[in-house]
Amino acid sequence: MDKKFLTILFTLLFLSISCGINSLPSKDSWYAKHYFIMQDFERDIYKHLTTEGRLEFQKLFWEARHQIAKEQFDARIAYIERVYKTENHSQPWNTDRARVYLLNGPPASIDYRQNTDWVMTMQQGTGRSGGQDINDRTNEDIQANTVEIWVYPYDKYFVYYIFTFTPPNSWKLSPSTFQNNQYLQALEQLNKDLTYGIIDVEAYKAKLEALPHKKS
Repeated sequence: MDKKFLTILFTLLFLSISCGINSLPSKDSWYAKHYFIMQDFERDIYKHLTTEGRLEFQKLFWEARHQIAKEQFDARIAYIERVYKTENHSQPWNTDRARVYLLNGPPASIDYRQNTDWVMTMQQGTGRSGGQDINDRTNEDIQANTVEIWVYPYDKYFVYYIFTFTPPNSWKLSPSTFQNNQYLQALEQLNKDLTYGIIDVEAYKAKLEALPHKKS
């Protein structure tokens, strides 16, 4: 496939994801917190449910998964709420770095650009591990870094997430993340399935369809 076409395609993908995240309903914190680990069919069903239906959905969501999935989620959320709260005090999990961490777990390594110098810090674990890192970044000096590159192994390849710093305290996923990064979607789907996989998809779908839906 033409390289220029792929670049345009990944850029459009980045924009669509950004728009989707930014349009998350601020009053529904459960949906915003779980959005990035949800399967597409779950998102579609959830937005058509009544208030009562959504509350029941939230219980079924974790009942349909292994208990360890909830434990992984809670561990990562606890880390996110401690480390990324400077970016978003009310919803620290609704930031770019937090969303990637919640889905993929801690990266294998992080490259930092500090003014003109590069520093690599190795992390313990992979995208399918829990929420433990050897580096506690609670007191990180975000003003010192201008770029972070998170590296995740995928099969025999590597997937890179590039975050750029915007003063006073924001880290944004760069569109360049989606250029020449053809395994990114595969990595995310793999981690979504392995970490937050559904035990019996068809039985689960049937229960969701039976929930109270909004009238058309």
